[in-house]
Amino acid sequence: MPTSPDSNPAARSQPPFADDPMPWQARVEALASAAEAIRQASDAWDAISDSFCDHDGWPIDEQGYEDGKVARDAAAWGHVEVFLAHGPEVLAGIRGATEGTDYVEGPISEDLRRLRGIDTVLERAGQIRHEWDQVLALMEGSQPGSRELYASQAYEIRNAEGWHYADELSYQGPALARAAGYLADRIDGVQPASADRVHAALARSVSLNRGKPSAAPPPPTVSNASGPRRSR
Repeated sequence: MPTSPDSNPAARSQPPFADDPMPWQARVEALASAAEAIRQASDAWDAISDSFCDHDGWPIDEQGYEDGKVARDAAAWGHVEVFLAHGPEVLAGIRGATEGTDYVEGPISEDLRRLRGIDTVLERAGQIRHEWDQVLALMEGSQPGSRELYASQAYEIRNAEGWHYADELSYQGPALARAAGYLADRIDGVQPASADRVHAALARSVSLNRGKPSAAPPPPTVSNASGPRRSR
């Protein structure tokens, strides 16, 4: 039986993700790449969105406009998944390794200030993923053809709901990666409990959301008859 970290001095000296096959620097690079990819998806859409709208910002090619947003949201959500996979642990490592003076002065003080509220962003994005995983699970009994159709629509709605948080992560993500890279040499002193606390907070948030009674949702739809204004 393995000894606990508290009774093993060697275990106490290990970095928080010593047993994880993905090293700290690889996590940092993955988060930096994900933030940049979200920004690129946003910029690519911004570069063409005007062509679908009139001078007042109303879509004149509603199908083309909607398709463009769907593509942007889908691309962005794939990178939100990277933040959900690595963000909580990296954030816990940063908070366990920082000192009070890091927030006041120094090369990462601005980045640390920029990270305020990222917990909420990650929690809400995680809730969206959980909610739509439940919707997809309810579709398991559907006929094959209809399931593919409903699942495609469900993914579109999930991605659209997640866009706001993707946009936030494109701003906060680079700060998270920079701070994590700068603090890499200090991370050896961070204990796994820091990451556990973040996971516990996320789990509590999801549990609260699970506890809300809800009726089985109808097959989702992404149509919008009102012709929405442009949404960056």
